[in-house]
Amino acid sequence: MDLQIKGKKAIMAGGSAGMGRATAERLAEAGAELYITARREERLVQAAKEISEKYGTKVTPVVADSSKEEGRAALFAACSDPDILSITIKPPPPNGDFLKVTPEMWRESIETALIGPMEIMRNYIPVMKEKGWGRIVNIATFSAKNPMIWRLMSGPARSALLNYTASVSREVAPHGVIMNNLLPGMFQTEGASEIMGHYAEAFGLEPEPEIVREHFVANNKIPAGFSGQADDLAPMAAFLCSELARFIVGQNIVIDGGQHNSIF
Repeated sequence: MDLQIKGKKAIMAGGSAGMGRATAERLAEAGAELYITARREERLVQAAKEISEKYGTKVTPVVADSSKEEGRAALFAACSDPDILSITIKPPPPNGDFLKVTPEMWRESIETALIGPMEIMRNYIPVMKEKGWGRIVNIATFSAKNPMIWRLMSGPARSALLNYTASVSREVAPHGVIMNNLLPGMFQTEGASEIMGHYAEAFGLEPEPEIVREHFVANNKIPAGFSGQADDLAPMAAFLCSELARFIVGQNIVIDGGQHNSIF
């Protein structure tokens, strides 16, 4: 399928690993010129090199923490006029006892999962409106609409992000700027593997791998029968970044193997 984005300039914020990396590869495969950001320089530079060599497209790595003002400034300086913007963030660790969640923890969650993405979008939307074409895709989490007590640091802030995106998308769609969100469920990515080290603590379990695995499977039933891989999401992300998605506005598309039990 021709996504009709060859030669477009695309940013993948959080593009060095996991779903961000997989999405960056699909955009590169479609012929987009890429800018990918992440905090870990060595992994980021290696990812940019590998994607460029594999797909024969220009890939510029930008070391940046998008939750910080200086990180966003570095991105804005590196790429001032993208056609495509996709954003993902590393999932926060499980929070444990909800009564122990502090204001400082909430502030960090909001800075990372809400303010960071909003500020990046706010910077680039006027540029896209002037061009008369743009695509914005947030890779968020299904816990934004599927409340989970152990994902408090992940869900609420991105529920607000979904509200923001849905509201703004209707304002910018007449200018050819299309905004949507993807809500992944349980995926086997490097970031997800890192946070699972905190899962036992969150539920007061003995830190034995078999105990943790049994508890996770029992409490996270996935009808598809497996956790997702990054490439189970990336094709949809690339599609939403394409010309073909021009009539899909302000949607929250869940990709979770059927775990979220709802028709809306």
